[in-house]
Amino acid sequence: MKWAVVLCALVALTECMHKVPLYKGKSARETLEEQGLLDKFLKKHPYNPTAKFNSVFARASSKTLTNDYDLSYFGVISIGTPPQSFKVIFDTGSSNLWVPSVYCKSQPCTNHKTFDPSKSFTFRSTSRTVAIQYGTGAMTGILGYDTVTIGSIVDKSQVFGLSETEPGSFLYYVAFDGILGLAYPSISSSGATPVFDNMMNQGLVSQDLFSFYLSRDSQAGSVVTFGGIDPSYYTGNINWIPVTSQTYWEITMDNITVSGNVVACSSGCRAIVDTGTSLVIGPMNDIANIQSSVGASRGQNGEYTVNCNIAKSMPEVTFNINGVPFTLPSTAYVFQRTSGCSSGFGQDYNDLWILGDVFIRVYYSIFDRGNNRVGLAQAA
Repeated sequence: MKWAVVLCALVALTECMHKVPLYKGKSARETLEEQGLLDKFLKKHPYNPTAKFNSVFARASSKTLTNDYDLSYFGVISIGTPPQSFKVIFDTGSSNLWVPSVYCKSQPCTNHKTFDPSKSFTFRSTSRTVAIQYGTGAMTGILGYDTVTIGSIVDKSQVFGLSETEPGSFLYYVAFDGILGLAYPSISSSGATPVFDNMMNQGLVSQDLFSFYLSRDSQAGSVVTFGGIDPSYYTGNINWIPVTSQTYWEITMDNITVSGNVVACSSGCRAIVDTGTSLVIGPMNDIANIQSSVGASRGQNGEYTVNCNIAKSMPEVTFNINGVPFTLPSTAYVFQRTSGCSSGFGQDYNDLWILGDVFIRVYYSIFDRGNNRVGLAQAA
């Protein structure tokens, strides 16, 4: 799932609530299509919707999954003194911050911003290494400390990864430079303290939570808000759901229905809310049931395709969570491109569901570390 656009300066919403604009970039799929390389890439890398670029890409073991073939949302941060700017994915499916560095000679580092520690007088080096494996890529590097600025928040002495290698070619085609993980510290590679934990420890946010609004149809206006909830981005009530595992933002779903019939997750299931994954991902059989129920069929490269002529009349898919129905209309889960229409549901080989951007665009999402809960409300 992934990933120019003109980038704007980061701005503060209020003294206690810090809003960072997010941008939708051209996806890796679109870039590969424009260059006539998509078919060759898909033959070498079969369709894998769980390949998160950790939400890009990361996750230790079962880390975050990102749909490398679609859009993702990124924002601008700066690292060092004087500041060096980078486009990063704000990823609730992973916990590490990393950016390319001048030490990296891999192909993806040749066309992205690289951090130069010699140009920052606040940088502190370490002897610690970091390695993160993603579904379609990976990074290895070293850990260092420096000042990280996000909007009006100045996060001092933040540990982050400086990539030395980024194997493969996929990261070469994405619009963002690095990843800023927002999951729990328990899944952070090399035990690095996540950015939001450092914010909380330094008292930089008035509330120990952050929230996401993701715009639709390539429109501007997507934001991540640190330290507050902005009521202008949602309507109705916030439904709070307890976190069941402090790793990813994991919750429990009751079941999934189409036209009133249970088609997946019939006995309850685990799910994570993941801003770094483009699609809604689930177990193979359950996803096959959903695809069949909505009228999608499997395409040549493994994606599920949809007849564009019937896309708007396809049934709603409802995720029942903590006793509350969260419904996705077909306009939310069908992607329409020049090459045709495809489904926003993807399959994985384990039982962990991933509620990615397809879901989050419809529901304003709040990640409350203070109370270990996720809040969902109808997006405005």
